[in-house]
Amino acid sequence: MNSMRKNTRRLGPSSIPFPVRRALLKLGKDIREARIRRRIPTAVMANRASITRMTLYKIERGSPSVSIAAYSTVLFILGMIDRLAEVAGAKFDEMGRSLWDEQLPKRIRLESPYKTRKTKADENQ
Repeated sequence: MNSMRKNTRRLGPSSIPFPVRRALLKLGKDIREARIRRRIPTAVMANRASITRMTLYKIERGSPSVSIAAYSTVLFILGMIDRLAEVAGAKFDEMGRSLWDEQLPKRIRLESPYKTRKTKADENQ
C-alpha cells in the first residue's frame, strides 16, 4: 500500500530559506494588523475566507504550511489582492529585465525592398 503513495516531500522549517521565512512572518503580521485595523473578528474573517480559525491563526503567524490560495483569499477580503497579483510583475523584475536587455540585438537590419518574399503559394508550386 505504501508503494501507491505519491512521493511528496513537505518543506520543514529547516528547508525553507531564512529570507522566505522572514517574508512569511512579516506577511502574517501585516495581515493580522490589517484585520485588526478593520475591526474584523477572527471568526468573521475565517468564515468569509471559508477557512477554519486555526488556518487563519497559522496565516497570521506566517506558516509555510498554509496554501497560497488561503493567503490570497484573506488578502482579497482585506482588499489587498491587487498587490499580490503584481508581486512577480515585470516592472519589479530588475534582474529579468537586465538579462532580457542583454539579449536584445545591437542593431536591427531592415529588409531590402528588392528582396522578394516567398509566400505559401510560391512554396506549393
